Amino acid sequence: MTTALPHPWSRPAHARRAVAIEPVDGALVWLRRDLRLDDHAALHHALRSARKVWCAFVFDTTILDDLPRADRRVEFIWHSVAELDATLRQHGGGLLVRHGDPFEEIPALARALGVQAVHINRDHEPAAIERDARVRGELAHAGIALHSHKDQVIFEGDEVLTQAGSPFGVFTPYKNAWLRKLEPFYLRSYPIERHLGALARPPEGVDRGLPRLSDLDFLPTDMATRLHPGASGGATLLLDFLERIDAYDETRDFPAVKGPSYLSTHLRFGTVSIRQLARHAHERMTAGSSGAATWLSELVWRDFYHQILLHHPRVVSHSYKPEYDAIRWHHGHEADAWFEAWCEGRTGYPIVDAAMHQLNQTGYMHNRLRMIVASFLTKDLGIDWRRGEAWFARQLNDYDLAANNGGWQWAASTGCDAQPYFRIFNPVSQSQRFDPEGRFIRRYLPALAQLPAPAIHAPWQARPIDLAASGLRLGIDYPLPLVDHAVAREQTLARYAVVKKGPAPKAVDD
Repeated sequence: MTTALPHPWSRPAHARRAVAIEPVDGALVWLRRDLRLDDHAALHHALRSARKVWCAFVFDTTILDDLPRADRRVEFIWHSVAELDATLRQHGGGLLVRHGDPFEEIPALARALGVQAVHINRDHEPAAIERDARVRGELAHAGIALHSHKDQVIFEGDEVLTQAGSPFGVFTPYKNAWLRKLEPFYLRSYPIERHLGALARPPEGVDRGLPRLSDLDFLPTDMATRLHPGASGGATLLLDFLERIDAYDETRDFPAVKGPSYLSTHLRFGTVSIRQLARHAHERMTAGSSGAATWLSELVWRDFYHQILLHHPRVVSHSYKPEYDAIRWHHGHEADAWFEAWCEGRTGYPIVDAAMHQLNQTGYMHNRLRMIVASFLTKDLGIDWRRGEAWFARQLNDYDLAANNGGWQWAASTGCDAQPYFRIFNPVSQSQRFDPEGRFIRRYLPALAQLPAPAIHAPWQARPIDLAASGLRLGIDYPLPLVDHAVAREQTLARYAVVKKGPAPKAVDD
């Protein structure tokens, strides 16, 4: 069980940075969701402690075998790995690439290279913790040490705790404690340039080169038109965002506006450093930028959800608040039909449907829209949040278990620091507020493109003259609403009654 594993981050903070690692002749760096060279904790420590260092990446069949054969994320990883290999070879090294189960591939590779240590950056997902524990045991049988390092977040595990010494379950006090603890020390990069002489060229017979995408049994996608892979792509997007970051707090909620950083996929696969991003945000915030302060809060949310997942791995399949597991979600044939309509963007609510089309067509969804569609699925359709979470996990380019789970449980009011269950997003008012001219809706729902702005948010309420002028036939060209929001809102209060205390609250539309 994950809770039985020792926490290697239980040492004092500064000791964690200056890790005392016994010098060895050879070391292997096993790359996972950290596909870059710059500011790389595991690589930094390996290069400093070993005379010869090799790097490896495994296309993990225990993960890949369950994915669709055309998957933008796999192609993003493949291009990022190819760029990484080319960069390593420029510096006298190279990337050893395998396709299989890491439990078999990493120990076999370590033995073939004759290394005395393997270095990794920690992954906080329960399955990854279990995988790494198994690999650690297999390496130990061969007398090889496994060293793990913090690289994925600014603060992890028990680094930010309440005054009582327990993990936070509410975001605002966590954020305040996070900011109090933050100092330049935690944002410093891990330099590698001065140590690159330790990189070793992969030996013949061990170096199999980079497999083609088809060798991995995957098909090409439109990834190249949607994403900018590799560390170079992350750097390009960061430079672009830094020109816009000061206005982030004003633009982030409007899906038709270029407000977000679009760095989430790079954060997911580690083609950018979280320390670099937080450093930029903190410096701008300190200089008075409200946009940078808001964006830094988003990075703190990311840390928050990662520590929730680490301390409460049961949230993967259960509500963070156990009492919410008693909710009886809508199920049966009607619920299945509604869920299919939600997945395909056929709910009859334009902002919801446009958002789902964006997700299905591009693998991306704007953050404000993620909240709207999640609220609609759970509180208008009454469907279990786990079904929506699983659909996002399949579709999102930036899918991250901690953030995805945390976001869905927030929307469903089952999670930590969640939206109160009686506060329910109104898909029409949300659309009017954040896409007032319908620019985003028109982009993804061309059938509605000719409707005037006031009517595009709720076509079933449009004047007959506007419907006729636009050529829109409701129920044919665009569906009628699956549910009446006002009725669904009252049904939500009844559904959540199993967890309420005291008199039933009045539903509040957001």
